[in-house]
Amino acid sequence: MRKERKKPVHSVNMIHSIRTKLILIMLFLMGLLLFLFWFMTHALLGPFYVNSKINLLENSYGMADRIIEADVLFGENNRVISSDSQLKLEILNQNRSIDLYVFDIDNLYGDLFYNFQFPTESGDVEKQTIRDLTKNYLYDIGRDTGNTSDQLRKERNESLIRESAQYNVFKAYDDRIGSDYLELFGQLTSGPYIYLRTNYQSMSDNIYIFNRFLLYTGAFVLILGVLWMLYFGNSFTKPILQITDIAKRMSELDFDVKYPVHSKDEVAVLGGSINVLSETLEATISELKTANNELQKDIEKKIQIDEMRKEFLSNVSHELKTPIALIQGYAEGLQDNINEDKESRDFYCEVIIDEAKKMNKMVQKLLTLNQIEFGNDQISFERFDIVSLIKNVMNSARLLADQKGAEMKFHEEYGPVYVWADEYMVEEVVTNYISNAIHHVDGEKRIEIFVETAGKNVRIRVYNTGKQIPDEELSKIWIKFYKVDKARTREYGGSGIGLSIVKAIMDAMNHGCGVANVKDGVEFWFELDGER
Repeated sequence: MRKERKKPVHSVNMIHSIRTKLILIMLFLMGLLLFLFWFMTHALLGPFYVNSKINLLENSYGMADRIIEADVLFGENNRVISSDSQLKLEILNQNRSIDLYVFDIDNLYGDLFYNFQFPTESGDVEKQTIRDLTKNYLYDIGRDTGNTSDQLRKERNESLIRESAQYNVFKAYDDRIGSDYLELFGQLTSGPYIYLRTNYQSMSDNIYIFNRFLLYTGAFVLILGVLWMLYFGNSFTKPILQITDIAKRMSELDFDVKYPVHSKDEVAVLGGSINVLSETLEATISELKTANNELQKDIEKKIQIDEMRKEFLSNVSHELKTPIALIQGYAEGLQDNINEDKESRDFYCEVIIDEAKKMNKMVQKLLTLNQIEFGNDQISFERFDIVSLIKNVMNSARLLADQKGAEMKFHEEYGPVYVWADEYMVEEVVTNYISNAIHHVDGEKRIEIFVETAGKNVRIRVYNTGKQIPDEELSKIWIKFYKVDKARTREYGGSGIGLSIVKAIMDAMNHGCGVANVKDGVEFWFELDGER
């Protein structure tokens, strides 16, 4: 029964058009990127800025420690930093925009006395400021967290944000100038104390200004992108619409129109393929009509009504044996409770039902097959996956193979392989080949199925180990009721019609089939039109 041909779509709704989808996808991606960028700056820029400042202080501490440790001269009562080290510390101080102080502290009778080593030219006011800023940190260096240090820290709005064995890092607010600072106070390896200070301005205002700028520029970019896509979208959709119109006219068997190829992009390649397809279809349809007319005349000369009726009964009796055996095997499996779980029982029932349906379908198709053989019916060519078909036949025949102790292997190298043929008749050919291989397998008891593509043709090969066919018998096995080993054929109930059905089917489809003796066994093959 022919399927009703669907009417082609003549127009595309703007909501579902490629141009609309491109615009929406671009807006979504750009909006997502802008949102992620805004979120990262809003949530991560502030902590990143603080961490960078802390790393700057720690790195500066390490450099100062190495400079002083490598070049400190010890006097009788104090330490003296050389002029070279003074210069290096000054360079470090200026290049990193930090305040750096190095000093000794002596505790005499409960009073703290600061002896500044760097900078040596600090004024009295500056020195007193450093004394006021660092006196409470002395408690933390000694790990004394008593009330004195806590009270002093609270008065200066200080908070400890990082500590180590050599130094501590604090965040402090300077009431004199109303600004936040990051301060590092610790003791160098060579003994002197060090105080590092850098200004920490809040990033809130800067982040707010940056986010506003990002919002304005993002909106501008989105609007510009939409205008650009609207303007240039036609250059993408116009050739696609043109190819769609060509495909519509091809569905109406109008092969005169061609796509003009002016570029080398993907759309142009598709247009070129459409042109080739149009020419190939036109030539193929012409050839098919001519061949069909000649085939009808040739077949009409060979009609033998009486012979058709006799062979039909023989073919039915032969072809029903395999599904009946499968139904019997699975039914006995259910009766013997081979698998007690519900899933296995359901599977066995499904196989029985499926094989029963196949028998019913086989009876109807055998009548059609005889009509095709004598020219009373037309073969229905359709596109289908031969790999999937072979797997289905193998699954149905696996029980018989297991009973025979044979190993079936399918060499699947290409994935789906599409062919043009009558799917049911090809299934009959594959079923006959695999059934024949199971019945005659011997020796290593291996059955292998191959699918090969060569140009426009697809060749299917079924190989089984076992006794080879005598050379003088190779051309006779396609004859109805002919049996090479009559005794062996009677063991499994063969009637000698299976291969004659294969030959009739392949002749009806105007394709070849054959058999050859190979190493340790026999190989049957047939060919079909591939997709290419």
